[in-house]
Amino acid sequence: MGSSDRLFNRQRTIHQILGGGLVADVMLWRQKNLTVGILVVTLAAWVVFERSGYTLLSLSSSVSLLLFTILFLWAKSAAILNRPAPPLPHLYLSEEIVKDAATFIGNHINVLLHVSEDIALGRDSRMFIKVALCLLLISVIGSVTDFLTLIYTGLVIVLSVPVLYERYEDHIDRYALKGYRNLLLLYVRFDAQCISKVKKWILEKKKLS
Repeated sequence: MGSSDRLFNRQRTIHQILGGGLVADVMLWRQKNLTVGILVVTLAAWVVFERSGYTLLSLSSSVSLLLFTILFLWAKSAAILNRPAPPLPHLYLSEEIVKDAATFIGNHINVLLHVSEDIALGRDSRMFIKVALCLLLISVIGSVTDFLTLIYTGLVIVLSVPVLYERYEDHIDRYALKGYRNLLLLYVRFDAQCISKVKKWILEKKKLS
């Protein structure tokens, strides 16, 4: 199938578009054990939060308290009984890691601030429309579901849609392009029958005035 028969005339495979690394492998189920593990863990977390009444803060605090208590008692008893201490790795963030993380976060925040400034000053109407539609969509979705359910649903979509598209991309591309071409023909007809006549009418009114 030629490039003209692909959506957006793309030349790369889905795996390449997704980065070609571990993330792409997980999304396309090429690391099945890891993908299934992620789904199971997130499902278990969703069930815990939804059914137990725990919040993320309360659960994190409870787990941290339990972990630190076990390690503290283990270390104390090991010192008394002359046993080895808990086998903990050395917890340390190098200066290079901190700088890279700060640079990464700072660059993305600066991009966000620049876009926000352009929207606030009316410089980018298209971006304003895109952001407004996205915020409206988030508001609508947020009114019918909670944050955790939204995250889990989004994860399921991310781990299902790409692999399904990769498996059936020939059929999906064919029907999607057919639908796009039909919509384009409808727009051309609408433009010829309505928009062009309106423009012509406006020009005639301007000439008469």
